[in-house]
Amino acid sequence: MLALLARKSWYLLVLPAAVLMVALGVRSGNLLHGDTAEVAAVSGASGAEMGAPTLRAATAVPEQSTAVAAGLPLDLRAAFENGSDLFAYARQLQAAADAGNAEAGWMASRIYDYCGVFAMDPSGYSLDSAALQRMDLDVISAMLAARGKVRQGCAGFTAADGLGRARLLQERLASAKAGNLAAEAALLSMGEPLNETPEYRRELVERVQSSQDPEAFLAISGAMGSSAAGDDAYRGMVAGSQFSQLAWQVAACQLGLACGPGSALMVAYCANGGICSRDPQQDFQSFVYDAAVPRQGIEKMDEMVNSLRKARRGGQ
Repeated sequence: MLALLARKSWYLLVLPAAVLMVALGVRSGNLLHGDTAEVAAVSGASGAEMGAPTLRAATAVPEQSTAVAAGLPLDLRAAFENGSDLFAYARQLQAAADAGNAEAGWMASRIYDYCGVFAMDPSGYSLDSAALQRMDLDVISAMLAARGKVRQGCAGFTAADGLGRARLLQERLASAKAGNLAAEAALLSMGEPLNETPEYRRELVERVQSSQDPEAFLAISGAMGSSAAGDDAYRGMVAGSQFSQLAWQVAACQLGLACGPGSALMVAYCANGGICSRDPQQDFQSFVYDAAVPRQGIEKMDEMVNSLRKARRGGQ
């Protein structure tokens, strides 16, 4: 269970994978972090080839403007979580992003990630849901509800919008270069960091932890799991195990990321990955501790989460 959860392919529906494949066809897509462990979802761009001596230039991204673009809500993140028309909202965000608003670009990329599976084939998405409905299995009721929410929120997107990996890379690269830390972290999780050097990658993780920004925590979590094992760049950090990726995500929730039962995080994992809680009132943190963390691992998980909640300074 833990291995599946940490790879963003969590499995709580006690339904044979072969049955789901028949019901859903061969469609697949991103979760929050794109192609990692993201996750969701949760991120990349074409990397610049820079050596360690040019590290400062690589990480000297411009400071973001705090000005709110005309027509956009004051809280872009809350609007994403509460949006019933993500197609229209994404167009607003994209216009602002094209004008240089880095956070708008990041939030647009989150919508593209969230809606990507639906957008590949909206008609097929509905047919898949109907096929699942006909199976009449109580165990998939949560998945059907989540898919219904995605279909409602993402209506308007089609395959012509190209909400695949290339689009995510393009949007997140532009946002990272414009100064958005979450987008920069997401690039690392997608295996496309701005700079491949160990020095840059370590410094990026330190900046994310010091920021205490829940979006950045979520975005970088995909790079902090088992794929980081044995990487000297992350020595001494919360990285390199199945638990560590979950710790970054739980910490993101504690820092204010929307992680409730109806949050985009929970909905995306359930709708796109079939990873659904049997308890419709369960939030993400409770879900993780209930489904993925064995009793003997709770103390270790708590230690990792607590350490992440302390901003790093000077690499210490």
